[in-house]
Amino acid sequence: MNEASKQAKGNTMSKKHQPKTLPAFRIFSIVENEGEKAVWHELGAAWKHKDGKGFSLQFKALPLPGAQVVLREPQPKAEDTED
Repeated sequence: MNEASKQAKGNTMSKKHQPKTLPAFRIFSIVENEGEKAVWHELGAAWKHKDGKGFSLQFKALPLPGAQVVLREPQPKAEDTED
């Protein structure tokens, strides 16, 4: 096994290391077209590190070139806020 594949193998997350808590932020990309409404695409989520000094990001998609990337706090679902 060469050095590059050893490093790549050590950097993969197994399912047992994936976060089990709710994310602190959701990740979106925003594409703005002239004269049109901006389009938001959900890209993934971010979890705070236990030491509070960083975040772990998990992407399910990548942003388009030139898109703005935004982190937003998750909002409660509509059915969660109804009485």
